Amino acid sequence: MAAKEKKAVDFEQQLKNLEALVESLESGDLSLEDSLKSFEQGIKVARECQTALKQAEQKVEVLMRQGDELVSQPFTEDD
Repeated sequence: MAAKEKKAVDFEQQLKNLEALVESLESGDLSLEDSLKSFEQGIKVARECQTALKQAEQKVEVLMRQGDELVSQPFTEDD
C-alpha cells in the first residue's frame, strides 16, 4: 500500500512542480536560456503527469469491466 501512496504523492508533487514552472515563466524574470530550460522541464513533467493519468484511467477501466463489455458508471463520493 505504501507504494500506491508514494505514487499519489509523486503525482501531486509533479503538479506542484509544473505550477511553479509556469509561474516562473509567466513572471518574465527569467533569461531566455533559463526560460527555455524551464519550458523543457515543464514539458517533461507534463508528459509524466499525462502518463500517470492514462495509467490510472486504464486501471479504472479494467476494474469496471464486466465480462467483455465496459460498463460506464457515474462516480459518486459515496463510492
